[in-house]
Amino acid sequence: MTKNPHPFSRRRWLRGAGVSMALPWLESAPVWGDEPASGKPASSQPPVRFAVLFAGNGFHSKEWWAEGEGREMRLGKVLSPLEPFRDRMLFLRGLFNAEALKGNIHSSQTGNLLSGAPLAAGGEIRSGTSVDQLLAQRYGNSTKVPSLVLGCEKSNPSIHKDYSMLYSSHISWSSPTTPTPLEIYPALAFDRLFKDEASRADQSVLDAVLSEAHDLRRGISRGDQHKLDEYLASVRDVEQRISRAGQSGRLEGWRPTLQKPNIPRPADGIPQDIAAHMRLMTDILVLAFQTDTTRIATLKLNNDHSALRFPNLGVDYMIHHLLSHSDTADWLKVNQFFLEQLGYLAGRLDSIQEGERTLLGNSMILFCSSMLTGNHEARQLPVVMLGGGGGRLRGGRVLDYREKPERQMCRLYLSVLDKMGLRPPRFGDATQPLDEV
Repeated sequence: MTKNPHPFSRRRWLRGAGVSMALPWLESAPVWGDEPASGKPASSQPPVRFAVLFAGNGFHSKEWWAEGEGREMRLGKVLSPLEPFRDRMLFLRGLFNAEALKGNIHSSQTGNLLSGAPLAAGGEIRSGTSVDQLLAQRYGNSTKVPSLVLGCEKSNPSIHKDYSMLYSSHISWSSPTTPTPLEIYPALAFDRLFKDEASRADQSVLDAVLSEAHDLRRGISRGDQHKLDEYLASVRDVEQRISRAGQSGRLEGWRPTLQKPNIPRPADGIPQDIAAHMRLMTDILVLAFQTDTTRIATLKLNNDHSALRFPNLGVDYMIHHLLSHSDTADWLKVNQFFLEQLGYLAGRLDSIQEGERTLLGNSMILFCSSMLTGNHEARQLPVVMLGGGGGRLRGGRVLDYREKPERQMCRLYLSVLDKMGLRPPRFGDATQPLDEV
């Protein structure tokens, strides 16, 4: 057996009592430990990651557009938060999901968004395995967490026009009959990345691993010491923000008849500030990718048919779903808020260097919704991709498929699967990837 040329193992962790924390990519302590080519030093190339961000109910009908190329690309007002990333952005127009045009106008447009599968009605639950979970099944054993499935709004178990609203609440499906459990509690999502035992959940991750971190620090370069310090500081920041989550008295979303709690507040809960909730989940996703704890993630910012309200934007008079049936200035403001979360994620990923590229350059981020506009227009879907896919995805382009005969959304998923080394003969209703992607 060939001796591993790296001084550190392929899966290097900082460990403490009941805690394990994967390391970020370090030049002098390769984490992934690629096998070297004959006669050449090991490259330890970072892996490619894939994430999906979802926002329900579509966008402003006149302000979702992009034109041009590269840094000269012009964006509609909804997309303005992505201005700094135009050269790494792929704007796709005209893709659609044929099965989403059947059934009702919400659940049937969301439950199969990442699979293209037909949906069962009449109380039965059946969709299809989603693209993120197909990747997790193939590559999940390479990481501590096969896939990270996050959300910022609770699942809705009701029925709407003969279709379960679970379809509107889940985009990730582990099997045709199993929506992947959606984690909406930041503390539990954080624990899943770092904690090994539920009984240790009250212990600070950093406090548990600091001793080993100090030992590691003495054996790495000055530049990597700085990177390690930044990483540990970011973990501490997320820990501290989670501990403050839920302290605000502001309640965003469905308004219950009981205005004040009649039981003591649990120690860990859902942040009552939707902006803080989304940022926490985004930062947890970044940590998951940065530490290679997972390479596959979905973040559902809200449900289709969403009941969220946005007092942080001064838009507190109407729930998201009802607001989506307008093209008002407030609807545009809410749209931009959702795109700000994508821009924030891209900025965080782009600030983390991994060899020749940033973490954004080593990732593919798909942003989409269940419909183009709030009036249920699903004959074409709003789709944006950000990142470089490890050099396999070229941004700064607008791809228009509106007049193409083969414009299935599942063709895009075949392209993603191909760039991650998985080449099934078909996915959903598609048999060929999008050549231009």
